[in-house]
Amino acid sequence: MRAAGQCPPVTHQADDHSLVARARDGDTTAFEQLMRRYSGPVYRIALRVLGETGAAEDAAQEAFITAWRRLGEIRAEQAFAAWMYRIVTTRAINTARSHRHDVSIDDALLPPSRAGDPQQHALAAGLCAALAGALGMLTPQQRACWVLRELEGLSYDEIADITRASPDAVRGRIHRARARLAEELTAWR
Repeated sequence: MRAAGQCPPVTHQADDHSLVARARDGDTTAFEQLMRRYSGPVYRIALRVLGETGAAEDAAQEAFITAWRRLGEIRAEQAFAAWMYRIVTTRAINTARSHRHDVSIDDALLPPSRAGDPQQHALAAGLCAALAGALGMLTPQQRACWVLRELEGLSYDEIADITRASPDAVRGRIHRARARLAEELTAWR
């Protein structure tokens, strides 16, 4: 027999709605059942968005932590699955956005790997190192405009909005950056 005030055991037939209600009341076993039920789909969503197992595992775990903390926000008529998928998708997209900016200039500029051609890889790595050094000689404004144009592919107008400069100023900065880089990288021609 069950002691008074003790929650009934979680069964596989329990529906999400009752599990969510119990979890809201502090029943960690009910939330664990939801986690077991949705851990596969949540992980797969994170993996498809992020493309890396470690980051996907982290995003899935963080999504479940967020769900536990925000259980009070789920509406009674709202499906737990849809709510959970929105949380993990948002988490994965935010992670992907933050990692997108972590890519180094070397990684962004290296040509696709050619297995068995260490000479090509060494040349490309040397060029990237020289370019990184040359970029360090530009003013921060020139470097920002060049990177946004050449590596990110943004238009002059978009760069102007980002840097709060006129399109003509952006064109001038990019022109000066290109000229300085060409001068600094003459040996690599």
